[in-house]
Amino acid sequence: MVLIGGLSSIVVSPEGNVGMSATSPPVPKWRPSFSQPIDRIEERIGYYFNQERDFAILENGTCVLTEAGLSDGAASLAAIQTLAEIYNYHPDMKPSDMDDGNLLVSYNHPAFNVVLTDIAKAHWPEIEARHQDGLTTDEVLFTPLGQNVFDDFGKKALLGRCYMFMDAQAPKVVRIKRRTI
Repeated sequence: MVLIGGLSSIVVSPEGNVGMSATSPPVPKWRPSFSQPIDRIEERIGYYFNQERDFAILENGTCVLTEAGLSDGAASLAAIQTLAEIYNYHPDMKPSDMDDGNLLVSYNHPAFNVVLTDIAKAHWPEIEARHQDGLTTDEVLFTPLGQNVFDDFGKKALLGRCYMFMDAQAPKVVRIKRRTI
């Protein structure tokens, strides 16, 4: 299933400072009341990429692949700039079921959100009740079930994308993970 949405405009200065423009892109109303363990997200992204990639992890769990060998500061800046590119433009999301039962949400740049199945199950009443608030104003996503009609897979994808929006609005890199292979 491919879910497609549209957004625009965050500002990244040449110095790497990130700020919201006067015409900030629309964002979902839903800010999940629960978070996912960063250690588990780090472990899963490492697994999905065979421990062969460096990546930055933001406060709400969004992971951004970076070039190998960058300093922590340069990797953080690159991650924030990549996230700004997603947030500024048409951020198609592509959710995928993973071999471990989790869901991976990818975007049109190398950034990802993992939705841990056990965490989603533990918070399913909130996901069920709030997933439509995971859409932005006037957003239409097409699924096999129709416009803005979501099965459990789509509801989890919207959850993952909400975490990306939260990280894009207030980007804070909390960890840089280095490849081990």
